[in-house]
Amino acid sequence: MPPQLPNGSFPASAAETLGLSQKQLRRDGIVTLSRGLRLPLHSTGTVAEHLLGYTELDPECCLSHGSAARIHCISLSVALEADWRIHLARSGEKWKPRRRNVVGHQLTFKPGEVIGLDGVRLTSPARTWLDLAQMMSIDDIVAAGDSIVVEHGEDHPRPRKALATVDDLKAMVAAHPGMRGVRKARLALDLVRVGADSPQETQMRLILLHAGLPEPILNHVIFNEWGAPAVWPDAAYVKERIALQYDGRHHAEVEQYQRDIKRQALTERLGWREVRVQHEDLLGPRPEVVDKVRRALFTGRELAANARKIGF
Repeated sequence: MPPQLPNGSFPASAAETLGLSQKQLRRDGIVTLSRGLRLPLHSTGTVAEHLLGYTELDPECCLSHGSAARIHCISLSVALEADWRIHLARSGEKWKPRRRNVVGHQLTFKPGEVIGLDGVRLTSPARTWLDLAQMMSIDDIVAAGDSIVVEHGEDHPRPRKALATVDDLKAMVAAHPGMRGVRKARLALDLVRVGADSPQETQMRLILLHAGLPEPILNHVIFNEWGAPAVWPDAAYVKERIALQYDGRHHAEVEQYQRDIKRQALTERLGWREVRVQHEDLLGPRPEVVDKVRRALFTGRELAANARKIGF
């Protein structure tokens, strides 16, 4: 294939600029995504690079909804995660974008709601979250919000900066009082928290809340004997000294499993009890995580009461 091919989608009209002949454009290794839009089959580009051609074709369009969410790495519902159609939006009273495999939207944007990222025009994280609200359940909207506001400091094993703050989400809701989905977004806002690193962690927290259990604290740090950060549980009941750790599928890998065992031993040496939650514990009409946490809370309170009786 021609070495100058972009590592993503590009307008066919850019062929001359790229130094490609019309014959090269018709090669088997270059597919036509839509009218005037090409993609090399060998492309290993990012999501943004694969979708770049859509916004280059039409300067008045931007990526939105699920497409913008994928670039921002915002959590999506299971249904939207499986839907790889391209969401394109055009501002104002003009017609919706119409292309093969494209869901067109006609939206009204306020200043700052369309941004540039990795060369692509797309809706901002907060605006993307509000657009998604009409397409997802409240629990899924909460998970999306959590994935936007999550942040960890430099002392965390995986530091990260928030895409937007809870106040940014509140301001977005206030700016569009009549928009579809805004009522669900407003309800979800009360449940958005900083500290969940995955939609499964959010799901775990919401399951416990829906079951009537106390809400665990996110972003709590367990310190060692010398006052240094030692363990970062996914969620915690501080008074009962219970650490909740969600073990995703990758935790079955040997190296990760060994790290988990060491973490659990350290947690318990520091006087905490670790409750490990697997993906299967979140499934079904009566998720097992509820009983796991309920038993741990009961035991923790019992131990605390006995400790008080004997003067500890």
